[in-house]
Amino acid sequence: MKFHTEYLTFDTRKKREYINITTEVESALYKSGIREGMVLVSAMHITAGVWVNDAEDGLLQDIDDWLEGLAPFRQNYRHHRTGETNGDAHLKNLLVHHQVIVPITAGTLDFGPWQQIYYAEFDGQRKKRLVIKCMGE
Repeated sequence: MKFHTEYLTFDTRKKREYINITTEVESALYKSGIREGMVLVSAMHITAGVWVNDAEDGLLQDIDDWLEGLAPFRQNYRHHRTGETNGDAHLKNLLVHHQVIVPITAGTLDFGPWQQIYYAEFDGQRKKRLVIKCMGE
């Protein structure tokens, strides 16, 4: 079995941003030379997430509205007693999770129709990392 690891760094302009990283994951897969296996894509921060979904601006806004409705920014999160002000970002991470696994078949990401990989930033405007780990033969 072969392994290939790459890291991406994000420094977003906004507190919340959604970035399509499919091209970067495909590039890492190509460099790995792996033909059959899986790729793990994982945010390395507890205030960010990764998901697979459609690459459509209206849907991204719907997801953002949904997340803000379920975990809105508030001043009174207990977590804020630590001096942080990102309690909502931690909750949003729990809703979308921090990683995805995508199958690799014949050297390509084995997606269904319209599927893309997104990095979800919930507490941005500072450097954050993500790991891409390709595994297989």
